[in-house]
Amino acid sequence: MNVGDTLPPLEIPVTRTLIVAGAVASRDYQDVHHDAELAREKGSPDIFMNILTTNGLVGRYVTDRLGPRTVLRRVAIRLGAPNHPGDTMTLTGTVTAVDGGTVEIRVVGANGLGHHVTGTVTAEVPA
Repeated sequence: MNVGDTLPPLEIPVTRTLIVAGAVASRDYQDVHHDAELAREKGSPDIFMNILTTNGLVGRYVTDRLGPRTVLRRVAIRLGAPNHPGDTMTLTGTVTAVDGGTVEIRVVGANGLGHHVTGTVTAEVPA
């Protein structure tokens, strides 16, 4: 890998099931992640994905692209536009640093509203 290399994109359909399952799996029982009516009462057009689900999807994106023996050393993400059911999030990545077997990747996850997630992932890639 070299600085400037890009990873193939990953399109993730944002389904109601994905949002709810991710929230339950991460023990995030906030109503905005599973109850559309309460989410609307709080100003959202629908339920939306939680940060822990997004974090897991970012990790999956990197390890799927770099191989199953890849070890994530650091994941630093920031959320932007929410992921609502019916949208698609497309993850893309660009290598920003390489130091031996350690790679830093700038990751962006975009949906129909804009950037859902931006950040960097530092990963150790076995030889």
